[in-house]
Amino acid sequence: MVQATHHHRPTLKQQNKPFKSKHATKGSLKEIAKGRLARENLKAGNGTNSSAQNRLNRKNQAKQHQSQKRQALVSATRLFSGVDGAPRIVAIIPLTADVRARDVAQSLKNALSASAEECPAAGLWKLKAERFKTSLQFILLPHRHLYAALDACKVADYVVFALSSEVEVDAWGDTLLRTLQAQGLPEVVTVVAPSSPMEPKAKTGIMKSLLSFIQYFVPSQQRVFDLLASSDALNAARALCEGKPEDVKWRDGRSYIVGERVEMIEGLLAVTGVVRGAPLSGDRLIHLPTYGDFQVAKIMSAALPRGNKNSNQASMDVESTLLAEPNAEDADSLVSSNDPDDMVNEQTWPTEEEMRGAEGYTHPDDGVPGANPSTTPKRVKKVPKGMSEYQAAWIIDESEDEDDNEAEGEGGDGMEMEEAEEMVDLAENDDDTEMDSRTVAFEDLDMEEEGEQLKTWRDRKREEDDDAQFPDEIDTPMDVPARTRFQRYRGLRSLRTSPWDPFENLPRDYARIFQFEDYKRTERAVRRRAEEDTTAVQPGTRVTIYLKGHEHKKSVLNFSVQRNTEYDGSVRSKDPLILCIGARRFRVNPTYSQHTRGGGKGPNNVHKFERYLRHGNTSIATVYGPVTFGNLPCILLKETGDEQAPDLVGMGSYRDPDTTRVVAKRIVLSGHPFKVHRKTATVRYMFFSADDVHYFKPIQLHTKLGRTGHIRESLGTHGYFKAHFDGQVSQMDTVCMSLYKRVYPKWCELSRGGALILDAASNDVDADAMMQE
Repeated sequence: MVQATHHHRPTLKQQNKPFKSKHATKGSLKEIAKGRLARENLKAGNGTNSSAQNRLNRKNQAKQHQSQKRQALVSATRLFSGVDGAPRIVAIIPLTADVRARDVAQSLKNALSASAEECPAAGLWKLKAERFKTSLQFILLPHRHLYAALDACKVADYVVFALSSEVEVDAWGDTLLRTLQAQGLPEVVTVVAPSSPMEPKAKTGIMKSLLSFIQYFVPSQQRVFDLLASSDALNAARALCEGKPEDVKWRDGRSYIVGERVEMIEGLLAVTGVVRGAPLSGDRLIHLPTYGDFQVAKIMSAALPRGNKNSNQASMDVESTLLAEPNAEDADSLVSSNDPDDMVNEQTWPTEEEMRGAEGYTHPDDGVPGANPSTTPKRVKKVPKGMSEYQAAWIIDESEDEDDNEAEGEGGDGMEMEEAEEMVDLAENDDDTEMDSRTVAFEDLDMEEEGEQLKTWRDRKREEDDDAQFPDEIDTPMDVPARTRFQRYRGLRSLRTSPWDPFENLPRDYARIFQFEDYKRTERAVRRRAEEDTTAVQPGTRVTIYLKGHEHKKSVLNFSVQRNTEYDGSVRSKDPLILCIGARRFRVNPTYSQHTRGGGKGPNNVHKFERYLRHGNTSIATVYGPVTFGNLPCILLKETGDEQAPDLVGMGSYRDPDTTRVVAKRIVLSGHPFKVHRKTATVRYMFFSADDVHYFKPIQLHTKLGRTGHIRESLGTHGYFKAHFDGQVSQMDTVCMSLYKRVYPKWCELSRGGALILDAASNDVDADAMMQE
């Protein structure tokens, strides 16, 4: 027998790959080429001239970029070119009481060696800077005129902050700077007023301190100019006369005018000035701060004034031409709100007579208890006439006041509606006030007791701390049935996911507003129409606008706001505030709600109401206001005893006009687990009658330790009930029930105060800005 043998290949023999160099040497490359020469390609950068060609390409590219930048600068400054071009608007704002805007403007004039009329103490003053082939238009503002400073900075190309070397900036100046920072600042130039000289030894330290101060608010500042030094004064004037001023983003797409002359002509308000920003259309509405929105009657050309004041050849003698007028089909209407018609589309609810004929409430286990006397409507609820199906679905009761200050149950025996409203007003800003007309009796208190009660009532800080420690918790009243006290509230399994119809039981103010089917699409259409308008007056044209009537459509506006870290007072929902948005200023009573994570609406667009605007959080403020487009900054101011020194409460930006956003106020009723047996507990102190227990039986319960459950049955007649939970309940736990109702803001009003109005007859004209939306 022969056995086959197997020979295996030796495995220990190792063969390595030859080494391959990533970077070949010149010798190896020459050996591989074997005498062949590469063809020169100048485009590819190969060959002996590649380095020279690359250098030439870089030089040409830099030259092209330089040419493009120069052309862009010339194009941007073409508006200001020439002494007859559009003037550069410069707002001079003194930050201390010892500084005068007139002294600052006079120093700049002397540095330019310009000729001009006598500088006024306040108002407009035009200066021709022939050395730089341009002109300056100063807006001179007195100290402590905050609203005038805000309006001037909205239209200014440059802002000159005038500091003092002797007096520090006080709280008013600090508030002004923070407010302007939130509003958006144009190009800033900081100077030391000539009225405050400095000693040579102390000048360096003072200038460094002032620069550090202004850089806190305007980090782009690199220098502070001393107007007492002729070189600094000239450099400050050069900064105003040369280059392109920095753009303010929220002004993009908006045209504006500084009113050089305001007068009444043939029953119309005529405003003369130079168009700035975007082209001015005669179809759009014009906004005048503190006065409202006006419709354009016509736009006429206006020539520059020639000669002195006594010359017979004035600009008004030059024949003006018609530049634009509104189109009857495309012009914005003067309708600001809908006019509800209560006699159209009635929807009746059961009256008390009809309810008496139905089967009444007999036992708590039989269903929802019957209505108590005087709790059903005695009159018909009507649907107001609206502009769409959305508005036609509104059901409103004129007697219902959805103010946060209201008492939820006004059903005291024999109480008249007028008496109820008076009691609601007396219970101002206290939503948890318990009222019963049978126990109200007037009694004079001694001065000591009156003072203690007044101090307690005004102690907002205590209320805010209690709300932060025990959010939304309130006590159930013992003398008013809970089903009456909280009849406008509802139970939700989940605030974020449970459905909520945004069109049910809306207040009367919702019948007056306008809504958007698609807000973003409407905004794009408005901007596209403005860009395609060939009849609009181009920027740089001096015109006279004739205005008539004023109104603007209103809607529900939402803003994302943050509280000012320097403000220590309490800011509660529906507190009266001044809202500054873009060129507008309104008196509002905003409601605050949580900012949903990610900024979205969530599954049901329901957001939790916040009683206070707190530090460190971003909240959504909801108000009634005019329809607005774009990402505009907003400022919330609180009035004080001094009209020109309000407190800066918060700042933020505009979001959208979402009328379907539901702001739900939550209250939490709490009870004590009296007896506990595993998952079952006997709860007391949440209700005080068996009827209330049966009324709220369908609503889910929860505990502070995370258990959920439901009411099983009522025990006795004092409001005790048995509840079953999904786990073991501790007797140290607290049983809670969450109830929700929708809240609404109050109607806004135009803020009429705070503007700086000057006399046009004495050559001091109205320095208010005019902005087109």
